Amino acid sequence: MEKKIINPWKWQDARNYVQAVEVKNVTGTLYVAGQAAVHADGKSSNADMKTQLQLAIQNLEQVITEAGYELSNIVRLNILTTSSAELWPHFDLLQSWLTRHGIKQATTLFEVPVLFETLKIELEATAVR
Repeated sequence: MEKKIINPWKWQDARNYVQAVEVKNVTGTLYVAGQAAVHADGKSSNADMKTQLQLAIQNLEQVITEAGYELSNIVRLNILTTSSAELWPHFDLLQSWLTRHGIKQATTLFEVPVLFETLKIELEATAVR
C-alpha cells in the first residue's frame, strides 16, 4: 500500500489533518461506523465532552486494531459533535492521539443538533492496508 499526502498549504499542519490522501495498491479498506462514548455494555455515556472524547477515541482504536489494521493507516476521519465550543478546549486530546500514532488523515468536522441519546461526539474513520 502506498500513501501520498496532498497539502498545497501549511496551515492545516497545526490542526493535525491533511487536505487529501491518495492511496494506491490497497489490499483492504475498513469503513468504521461512528464510534462514540458507548460503554462495552451498550450504555451511552452522559459524561462531559472530555470524558466522552476519550472513550470515543478508545472505541475507535479498539475497532480498528481488532480488525487487524494499523492506526497510522487511517486516511479519513469525520468528527461529529453536538457542540464545537465544548469540543475545542479538549481538541488537543485528539491531536495528541493522532500525532502519537502518526496518523495523517483527511478530516471533516460537523456540528450536528443531536447525536444518539446523551452522546456529544462521534468519530467515523476509514483505514486502509
